[in-house]
Amino acid sequence: MKFERYSINSKIKENLKDLGFKRPTDIQFKAIPSILSNEDVLGIAQTGTGKTAAFAIPIIHKLVSQKRRLHPRQVSCLIMVPTRELARQILDVFIAISKGTGLKTICIYGGVDQKQQIDNLRKGAHVLIATPGRMFDLNAQNKLDLSRVDTLVLDEADHMLDMGFIKDIKDVVQIIPSRRQSLFFSATIDKKIKSLAYSIVKKAIRIQISPKNSVAKNVDHSVAYIKMDDKRFFLERFYQENEESKILVFVRTKLRAERVCKFLNKIGIDARDMHGGKDQNERLTNLNDFRESKYRILIATDVSARGIDIPDVEFVVNYDLPEQTDNYVHRVGRTGRGNKKGVAVSFCCPETELELLERIEAYIDSSIRELEISGSDYSMTKDYSEDISSSLKELMEETENFMEDVTRNKKKKKRKK
Repeated sequence: MKFERYSINSKIKENLKDLGFKRPTDIQFKAIPSILSNEDVLGIAQTGTGKTAAFAIPIIHKLVSQKRRLHPRQVSCLIMVPTRELARQILDVFIAISKGTGLKTICIYGGVDQKQQIDNLRKGAHVLIATPGRMFDLNAQNKLDLSRVDTLVLDEADHMLDMGFIKDIKDVVQIIPSRRQSLFFSATIDKKIKSLAYSIVKKAIRIQISPKNSVAKNVDHSVAYIKMDDKRFFLERFYQENEESKILVFVRTKLRAERVCKFLNKIGIDARDMHGGKDQNERLTNLNDFRESKYRILIATDVSARGIDIPDVEFVVNYDLPEQTDNYVHRVGRTGRGNKKGVAVSFCCPETELELLERIEAYIDSSIRELEISGSDYSMTKDYSEDISSSLKELMEETENFMEDVTRNKKKKKRKK
């Protein structure tokens, strides 16, 4: 079934056609009719399957059809998300699909000045996309009125639980009207997710598209056994062998992200890092530049890259194996999106990460293929990189010595004068 055959606003159909949307994905095919019928939906689908459009299309149609008038500080639809990057991404989808319909969508999140967000809320909006912290801040300041919300969407719900937002979710449910439509989307499902979902949705239609383990099936998975201190050398080699491709690298902490990025920069590789400790504008700039292929390798933590849609990522590298097994699913889901193929390579330290690898394999119910590295190849990779690093260090020292000589000579000339 094509989108043109759906009973939705003609302008939305036109926008979908312009965006290249021809046929709905599985999650869209099953979710859109239920949402249009005002049913609550619990949607479980792996990343890259089109979840955002699955709820954006019917929500936009309903709001446009109802010809809702704007009221200061009030919104009709509230979409709660765990991260600022995901909020901006969903905003872009709503703006693109609702173009020319008169629908107004705004988004609020922390880490930036709230003045512009307050100005936007003062004018009113049909759809509000928000991270919990800033949303509750503005609600407490009476800058936001949630009393007329009739559609609640929780996106990346499993990640919201991981980030400790369960109290915020329960609090917002107490604030908004009890008579509402609730849409709950997650890439994974477990007992905690089920418990939260069924405390929010009423007689929900459960739609589960993903296989049991939720891991992307159009991604080639492999693991290489590499000592922790040697991983940077193999990442350098991996980049050199695939420098025309877009590579997303996951590390465990902010500090690791910064260190790996600095190492790559020092050896002449244009890399950026993205983590929760960075300024919001810098994060958005780095992300947009990566999307536009202005540079080709991004080092990220799980929190900052969760749920983000970055087109044409050919490779995901798990520089550090994730401590939470379900994060493996979300990481590898950044590649092989839609009908495209992708590659996920994990660097596993035999001394410290074998248990993590075993837990991941048990979680996805599959063994990950080993990339065999011969002793000579291992040594060659390490030695080659160390030679470059040593040469670079010598060059930097020579430059520093040269500049010191220039400075000393200038001082001597001044004294002579």
